[in-house]
Amino acid sequence: QVQLVESGGGLVQAGASLRLSCAASGSINTINRAWYRQAPGKQRELVAIITQAGGTHYADFVKGRFTISSDNAKNTVNLQMNSLGPEDTAVYYCKILTTTGVTYWGQGTQVTVSS
Repeated sequence: QVQLVESGGGLVQAGASLRLSCAASGSINTINRAWYRQAPGKQRELVAIITQAGGTHYADFVKGRFTISSDNAKNTVNLQMNSLGPEDTAVYYCKILTTTGVTYWGQGTQVTVSS
């Protein structure tokens, strides 16, 4: 059973940076890895996605501030978040889509940005 474990969330002030990490247990072949977030009372939304080949896509609201990266050998995906604002407060989830069509989600890590 594959499990995704996220780390790196926390409470920071506006303008600060955080780096989220997500590690997958077990050996899996992925199509892409992604970070989503869900703020209170809102739907879960895509933040950034990276393909196995390294192609990336970002939501407009994080372009220029967040950077997604991955290590295929270690089955990890990271999200470097800079210039955080209160609007970035949410639970952040990593997601992996495997080559067999299975999707795995992490348990989520809370990011809180105070003004």
